[in-house]
Amino acid sequence: MRSTITGEDIVADDVAVENSTWTTGRRGIAGTIFVHKLAGACAEAGGDLAEVKRIAEKVIANVRSMGMAVDACTVPAAGKPSFDLADDEIEIGIGIHGEPGVNREKIGTVDEISDKLLAKILEEGIYNSGDEVAVLVNGMGGTPLMELFVANKHINKVLSDKGIKIYKTIVGNYMTSLDMEGFSITLLKVDDEMKKLLDAPADTPAFVQV
Repeated sequence: MRSTITGEDIVADDVAVENSTWTTGRRGIAGTIFVHKLAGACAEAGGDLAEVKRIAEKVIANVRSMGMAVDACTVPAAGKPSFDLADDEIEIGIGIHGEPGVNREKIGTVDEISDKLLAKILEEGIYNSGDEVAVLVNGMGGTPLMELFVANKHINKVLSDKGIKIYKTIVGNYMTSLDMEGFSITLLKVDDEMKKLLDAPADTPAFVQV
């Protein structure tokens, strides 16, 4: 049997890059969590391969993410940080394997950083007033949970002010880069079908939902 892979078959939620030293086209980052969750729930409910593929592609079409770091990770084999940041710098648009971002800036408040990441995601034009979204505030591995909730509070306010309804919020370390300090924001536009799959129970080492 012969099969082909199209752009819709690849998780490509990262709005930070199109092409870079590290990627050809967009890369998959924390939005992959939603793809796994909903496609897995579909399979658990008895969906055949074609149905699971349809759900995965539906999630891919409606999910976007962007991340940042205040400190790089150290890959054990390398023995040194993937990139160097001054104490007053942040890296915007980082990947999930220790890759540097698309630009470096002076550090700002959590609200200012969240605004910058959200603005880039919302520029995609697929999230509008009246839409419902699931929000994932994902830690990169070395960020305290309390700081992630501080970011989430502001993200909730910004989306609410824009008339975008939040159906579910997930905060924690799900798609990490070892000990990297930073976070990413992911939005998934949901409909009734997707909400049912999102709410389905899950019991895995990395994601538990009862």
